[in-house]
Amino acid sequence: MRSPWSRVLRSDRLRRALCWLIALYIRLVFRTGSWRVEGGEVPRRLHESGRSFILAFWHGRLLMMPMAWDRRQPIHMLISAHRDGRLIADAVRHFGIASVAGSTRRGGSSAVRAMVKLLRGGACIGITPDGPRGPSEVASLGIVATARMAQAPIVPLAYAARRRWLLPSWDRFQLALPLTSGIFLWGEPIAVPPDADEAALESCRRLVEERLTALGREADRRMGHEHPGRPLELAGEER
Repeated sequence: MRSPWSRVLRSDRLRRALCWLIALYIRLVFRTGSWRVEGGEVPRRLHESGRSFILAFWHGRLLMMPMAWDRRQPIHMLISAHRDGRLIADAVRHFGIASVAGSTRRGGSSAVRAMVKLLRGGACIGITPDGPRGPSEVASLGIVATARMAQAPIVPLAYAARRRWLLPSWDRFQLALPLTSGIFLWGEPIAVPPDADEAALESCRRLVEERLTALGREADRRMGHEHPGRPLELAGEER
């Protein structure tokens, strides 16, 4: 017997309605709250110099990311081709964000080619390097391989909200609540050399992971929270 959630995902009409509600909720949280940005000169500097880049953030901090983006700049999100991914794709479309179907693990080669083409054409790409199934806050090699091929820097971003719910999901998804204060923290770009070998790619992957985790911990600290742990029993399969 199909679950109610499965029926929603299989129904175009219900899925569109749910995506509209998700987008409405994101706008509500942002407009009723007090949000500040630190490090915003990083993406602004890259935009002004005409450089495309890869925006990286953890899957558990996905909700408010559309509000951190300058909508005058084109961006595509790498989103799983699974039905859950279609839900996210339809929701972020309300913010002018297009999508690339696939992942850096399964069917990754075609997704990587599509992302490299977009980056070389001047668009930016958003990637959750621990998505779509985890393990949480463990970056895949796909993001640094894409950066090497496109010669586009990786820019880390994290957010945190004072009023939030932590969902009991593999990624400890952070659901920001209305009437909250919040912060977006941008990190410095991470460049992947064009001649990076396997060892250099692994070093860059670890750097992405460390920078994203450090930004998340600092954002949480600013909002009065300890960094949420990852429930090991809910972690996805290893890359």
